[in-house]
Amino acid sequence: MRLISALIATAFIASPVFAQEVKIKGNTNIAAAQNNTAAIAVGQGNEAKNTAGAIKGNTTIQGNTNIKAAQNNTAAIAVGKNNKASNEAGVIGGK
Repeated sequence: MRLISALIATAFIASPVFAQEVKIKGNTNIAAAQNNTAAIAVGQGNEAKNTAGAIKGNTTIQGNTNIKAAQNNTAAIAVGKNNKASNEAGVIGGK
């Protein structure tokens, strides 16, 4: 029981550190599709990603927003130490 309480307390304490705030005032429509996409990361601390139609953290949107994103035959490849590669179609906001 104490372990569960400690885990819950840790989750509440740590959550603001990872929290990303998105504020939307208005209507937001997202239509996204990905076909034949690949993300490959090789090595230590690497990141490869494909993102289509997203609103990322620490973003404020006012008014009506329409996002139409499509990715076809895309690849993101990161090789080597601390490299990053990404394909981001229709993405609003930061990291």
